[in-house]
Amino acid sequence: MTESALTLVEEDDVVSILDGDVELLRYTFVPTTPQLESPKPFVSPLRTRAGRVVSLFRPHDHVWHKGIAWSLPVVDDENFWGGPTFVPGRFYVQLPNDGSQEHRENVAAEVEDGAAVFAHRLDWITEGGTRMFEERRELTARLVTDDAWVLTFETAMTNVTEATISIGSPTTRGRENAGYGGLFWRGPRSFTGGAAISPEGSGSGGDMRGQRHEWMAYAGAHDEIDASSVLAFVDDRDNPRHPPQWFVRTEEFACINPAPFFSEELAVEPGETVRFRYAVTIADAEAPDAAHLADLARKVLTASRATRSA
Repeated sequence: MTESALTLVEEDDVVSILDGDVELLRYTFVPTTPQLESPKPFVSPLRTRAGRVVSLFRPHDHVWHKGIAWSLPVVDDENFWGGPTFVPGRFYVQLPNDGSQEHRENVAAEVEDGAAVFAHRLDWITEGGTRMFEERRELTARLVTDDAWVLTFETAMTNVTEATISIGSPTTRGRENAGYGGLFWRGPRSFTGGAAISPEGSGSGGDMRGQRHEWMAYAGAHDEIDASSVLAFVDDRDNPRHPPQWFVRTEEFACINPAPFFSEELAVEPGETVRFRYAVTIADAEAPDAAHLADLARKVLTASRATRSA
């Protein structure tokens, strides 16, 4: 089964990657999202090789959550996350600052050497119309075992303004233990109450939030069928602030986010480019498999790094 050929299907504003008849992911790169939700490309649905959905799109409690998305709530005083902004002394306030990540052009859409790749360029534009970043983003899918595949996400963001831009989180603005921002995954409703797993053990989101690790995984159960799935997120060793703190929830809902801006803002100088790379193993598996799945993701990051430097 591992040797199945991936296919990539591109439409006007969406690209899908398929493993046989199973759509592993659908990436909407030109979203039709209300401004209040900070329009941004997103991966949803996301599926295992068995076809089980392991993402949630636009949940009623946080409509700006979109499967997997690169979302930043604090970019200077702009919000590229969606919804209200944390304001010290006022909690969350809806402000006219919900920016957009706007697709500019495709760079690649191909299947080569067993990997399906989609890359494009974007502009980050504030609600007021100011262009802050230009970005090159690349998503790649690879089959790694009969039960697992790996998604890699790479971004290079260049400050196109004449001023330093600071990227942070609600925690850097004063809210305790709310350091979310970056590559954010929202899991299915049935995953609520699942297990967050790190190299040092497992626990609830409350136990694990804010911890610093190279990787973290989430194990959750599906409704209707007697099955579970695991997603293992690995932070590339060259990422700023590696290993990162993690924002994770299991109690209210399922989410994982390697959060490099959790407790300290990152300053990006004019003309400077900041880069991040992540790998996520998506598997039909159980919690004890998490470390192995993280190792699969790490190997993909290492191999792709070697290819780029060759």
